[in-house]
Amino acid sequence: MNGVNVQPVSLMRAVRGPILLITIGTLFAIDHVGPYSFSTTWPALLIVIGVMKLMERATSSAS
Repeated sequence: MNGVNVQPVSLMRAVRGPILLITIGTLFAIDHVGPYSFSTTWPALLIVIGVMKLMERATSSAS
């Protein structure tokens, strides 16, 4: 594979920021055009952060 060794944990850390930005952008878009306001959808951020932390721990214990 091209001699590139990508660790699963480093991959999870690398995509953490973009995933959070996409989530925040989606929540603001829903706030702007949808029926829900950001004050009711912000807990989705906690869920996304928690899922990412669980995936990081699962990949770190598997390696």
